[in-house]
Amino acid sequence: MDNGGGSSEAAAQPLEWKFSQVFGERTAGEEVQEVDIISAIEFDKSGDHLATGDRGGRVVLFERTDTRDNGGQRRDLEMMDYSMSRHPEFRYKTEFQSHEPEFDYLKSLEIEEKINKIRWCQSANSALYLLSTNDKTIKLWKVQEKKVKKVFDWNVHPEKAAGNGPIFGSHVSAIPKSYMANGGCGERNFGCASNDSSFPPGGVSSLRLPVVTSQETNLVAGCRRIYAHAHDYHINSISNNSDGETFISADDLRINLWNLEISNQSFNIVDVKPANMEDLTEVITSAEFHPTHCNMLAYSSSKGSIRLIDMRQSALCDTHSKLKQYLIAVLFSPYRSYQRLICRFEEQEAPGTRSFFTEIIASISDIKFARNGRHILSRDYMTLKLWDINMDSGPVATFQVHEHLRPKLCDLYENDSIFDKFECCLSGDGGRVATGSYSNLFRVFGCSEGSAESTTLEASKNPMRRQVQTPSRPSRPLGSLSGVVRRVKGADNSALDANGNAFDFSMKLLHLAWHPSENSIACAASNSLYMYYA
Repeated sequence: MDNGGGSSEAAAQPLEWKFSQVFGERTAGEEVQEVDIISAIEFDKSGDHLATGDRGGRVVLFERTDTRDNGGQRRDLEMMDYSMSRHPEFRYKTEFQSHEPEFDYLKSLEIEEKINKIRWCQSANSALYLLSTNDKTIKLWKVQEKKVKKVFDWNVHPEKAAGNGPIFGSHVSAIPKSYMANGGCGERNFGCASNDSSFPPGGVSSLRLPVVTSQETNLVAGCRRIYAHAHDYHINSISNNSDGETFISADDLRINLWNLEISNQSFNIVDVKPANMEDLTEVITSAEFHPTHCNMLAYSSSKGSIRLIDMRQSALCDTHSKLKQYLIAVLFSPYRSYQRLICRFEEQEAPGTRSFFTEIIASISDIKFARNGRHILSRDYMTLKLWDINMDSGPVATFQVHEHLRPKLCDLYENDSIFDKFECCLSGDGGRVATGSYSNLFRVFGCSEGSAESTTLEASKNPMRRQVQTPSRPSRPLGSLSGVVRRVKGADNSALDANGNAFDFSMKLLHLAWHPSENSIACAASNSLYMYYA
């Protein structure tokens, strides 16, 4: 699969991944606090900024520095065919407290401060905007540089001012100690540091007015909007629309559409809640807007299916949906109305393979659109699947991630590991996909023409230490598929790593993100953020 980012021959060559940076690396034996564990990672569209959220409700921002060091923007250098000799480098930018723990007194429910998702919005006027959410509340944040105002040229004696608070600025007019004829300081002794320092009888020749100047800048994060009270169940995903004006939020049973400028109303576009909750058979697990079509989105379910829906007007609509159309026209934009199902993607279950764990491991934990919008990547517990939105009969490629754990499903069910939600990501050119695993490992697969790439890396300073070579047969490019061609890659029947060590299920790499335009991956291992490049 190629989105115009390069030749398929180059994409078919396996990448050699190298360690770039680590933030928050823990030493051997160091105990990690629960609130410090990273729970969300997201690059912005330019790739120059990276945001992470943790279980303590904090959002930490990083900015790229190597583009500045080379004297220009990366895009300009690439257009000049400039060869970047340095690998991508990021530095800490700022952090802020996004969410605080709350308590719902009506439902007697504690609401954690943990950040579930982060999504970048369009920047404006040198300010950064991003959405962050916990289980119940979404917030829009604005991060910008503000100049710090300082006052200079105070008419205060330095020795007298030292005991009366700080002096703002370094330019201080020294006033000799003297007194008025009637004693005291007087009401009009401007800048007098204490009652024993006053104007001399002949006046002060060096009296000057204080000057306010702005010399330093500080990063300030401010909450611009709070979108609350719209979800009865925990929010599992948010996604920005390509129109730059709206976004969606999804919980187990509903998907709501918001306008960024309107925080007190939202529009329900998907509702799978049955009249009788005993009839509930599946829940929504993830939702994502199409990258270019602002009226199209996809959402996944706990039964392993993906639905692609269109929010444009359907040919048939009843009175209730007409009311919805009116509301959406008033609150959002004129082209939105009642949603309709375009197609449903689901892999047919093989006969005789159903077991107690079938539905659990089929539940999709994350979906991502490819940059061209043609393909959807999904992650369930056992596999990564790549879907073509023009073919609803099955995935065009399947990448085995946890097949070696199938004999251990009973143990994984007992310790709740089987319910872990792993994320997935695609490269900017669509030629590779990646996802996490246990023992702080993550997998990278090639999905281009002739690619047999299947790489296992460890979130450490030596990512290739646990390299496992798992050959897979070459395949045709996705664009030339006339039917459903399933490719199974990365199959590994061993529950041991390359060094013969058993997988550590307490060390799980759930969150990772791929740089939008380069082969660079950021992944979270507990409280540490690791970055790699190829």
